[in-house]
Amino acid sequence: MQSIPDPVFLFAEALRGLVSAATAVEMEAVWSAKDLDALGWEALGHAWAKDDPDWHRALEEADTFLQLLLDRVPLIAAHADRIAEHTRTFRLPELERLHHATAAALVVQRFGVAGLRTVLADEDAPLARRYFAFLALAQRHPRGEWPVFAKYLTPIAHHAFVGTAAEAARFYPGTAAESRLVALFERVRSDRHLRDFLGPRILESLYVVGTEESLAFWRDLLTGGYAHPDPLRCEVTHALVMIRRLTGAIEPSVKFPDPADVRVADALDEAEEAYRREWESLTPVAVI
Repeated sequence: MQSIPDPVFLFAEALRGLVSAATAVEMEAVWSAKDLDALGWEALGHAWAKDDPDWHRALEEADTFLQLLLDRVPLIAAHADRIAEHTRTFRLPELERLHHATAAALVVQRFGVAGLRTVLADEDAPLARRYFAFLALAQRHPRGEWPVFAKYLTPIAHHAFVGTAAEAARFYPGTAAESRLVALFERVRSDRHLRDFLGPRILESLYVVGTEESLAFWRDLLTGGYAHPDPLRCEVTHALVMIRRLTGAIEPSVKFPDPADVRVADALDEAEEAYRREWESLTPVAVI
């Protein structure tokens, strides 16, 4: 049976091809052919989450290639044409993010969770580097690390760290995760931008760690929550699913005034299935 190519090795090889490009046009052609950003994030997601001694050299090569590209791209893309402008505007920032993310992958492969915590604690390190170390820690969610994530469950922390901490909370049932998530939601609910960003992450984690203690919170969302066609972003649907799960009943809401309508149960079944599919997925935030 043919083996599936390892994305970590494919990522390093794609960067090798990018380094060989002499112009912005050639670089864009390689990037598009390899779907380089998608490939890179897939590869790094694997490297953040688990260990493989075979990845060390590939990640070291990727790190070296990315540093070379960050030095070369401003020169290659210095022209005024459309492709060069696109490379400067979009590809260069993405290469910077990939470089910091690759550094986090290298750290965790070499030094494990302790290495990630060292990077996270280094306030002189670039913000993006600290963030990707934090994201890698969340991907691994080691037992006993809940206090690290709880520290960032406050709206005064950087939004990327708050978002990842809210997602990581789902891996720590039986802690104070539930009450901290509810309190965070209440603190941001009047801020439309923060609520749009953090709300889905908080509710997805509460789907995993929520108990009867948060029933009043969910019932408030039946009439005061945002409705959205996507169940992953719909606060009312989240509330209906959780209340049914905790009490066995479907209660009236602003989205579904008649709980006896058979279509409501079908919609909640579909939503709950979507929540189950997504519960282990963490969504990286673009940090520049």
